[in-house]
Amino acid sequence: MNKAVKHIFLVGAKSLGAYGGYETFINKLTEYHQNNPRIKYHVACKANGDGYMDETTLSGVKKLSENEFEYHNAHCFKLHLPNVGPAQAIIYDLKALSYCCDYIKRNNIKEPIVYIMACRIGPWMRGYYKKIRKLGGRVFVNPDGHEWMRAKWSAPIRKYWKYSEQKMIKYCDLAICDSVNIEKYIHRCYDNKGQKGASPETVYIAYGAETRKSSLADNDEKLVDWYKSKGLSRLGYYLVVGRFVPENNYETMIREFMKSRSKRDFAIITNVKDKFLEELENKLNFKSDPRIKFVGTVYDPELLMKIRENAYGYFHGHEVGGTNPSLLEALGSTDLNLLLDVGFNKEVARDSALYWSKDDGSLASLIERADAMTEQEIQSLGKKAKNRIAEAYSWQFISDEYERVWVGTDGK
Repeated sequence: MNKAVKHIFLVGAKSLGAYGGYETFINKLTEYHQNNPRIKYHVACKANGDGYMDETTLSGVKKLSENEFEYHNAHCFKLHLPNVGPAQAIIYDLKALSYCCDYIKRNNIKEPIVYIMACRIGPWMRGYYKKIRKLGGRVFVNPDGHEWMRAKWSAPIRKYWKYSEQKMIKYCDLAICDSVNIEKYIHRCYDNKGQKGASPETVYIAYGAETRKSSLADNDEKLVDWYKSKGLSRLGYYLVVGRFVPENNYETMIREFMKSRSKRDFAIITNVKDKFLEELENKLNFKSDPRIKFVGTVYDPELLMKIRENAYGYFHGHEVGGTNPSLLEALGSTDLNLLLDVGFNKEVARDSALYWSKDDGSLASLIERADAMTEQEIQSLGKKAKNRIAEAYSWQFISDEYERVWVGTDGK
């Protein structure tokens, strides 16, 4: 039985240990596989710019050189990038792929896999695909969600995203979809449109979540101080955690909460963008409602987990994308979850959550219904949510699924 090490190159996350979907995913994947002798990860990281890698914030890091370090037994390399605004993400992926190709060639690595997360570099994909194949490697792509549908992009940029997605699906050996809905969409759009009229090879593997409780106690000083500084208390607030972008429906959630007669607070953990915040204030005048509380960001994972556990309820308004990490974390930690009624969210939560639409009054009436629920009803939903995470989304389950994709089940 050949148990040669399989080298996996991960391209697309900004850093490890940061707050974001791909960043969390790579952090967990390398953690769960750190003692696996059959897998060696190589991870691209940003040396500068938005979300850059600062390895001094992580424990267990072994410095290899000025721009290389080892973490969870993964070889991580940092790339310096020009400050060119949004285009930096494209340049980052291209530089990372060039580095991977050089590293594979220099170290004579046999049959590597290059796994690219998000479809940013479609126009260049054919060239890199051919180069990696010539080196004996394979290219896997995670198509992420419907990036071309995001409200933050202008029409020309949306057109670019759609074209880029098309090319990346065409020039890859496998598309790893984190949602059943995304996998169906890929086949609906791209079957019979690949190289020589081929249909894309796909596999469904979701993101993961923790099923354990936070290590912090209810009287932990860190938690107590945070509550005091934000004017919050255990079970006295509804919560949302996510990127501050229009398609996550902050406007609907805030408007509907203001309409409700809830005595609880609405705590919003997000990286506030002043322009969007100003737009929301002009539309909603939410500052007049003391229950609406923008409480900043929380990067301490144990503290964030405890804040989720102690929330009375969690709102999830994401309507673009695949399996969302913040939804999985909510189902793993918060008993009562109120989700926007879209396919992605229903696919994940099923009957373990309550659902609302963007129709006027839908969420406001659901909030009042949630406020009137008994402790037993809430605990019943919470138990279903935890079971759902344990059976289909635990990090152990997800990392095992990836191992099957990397090295197969037959040891070859």
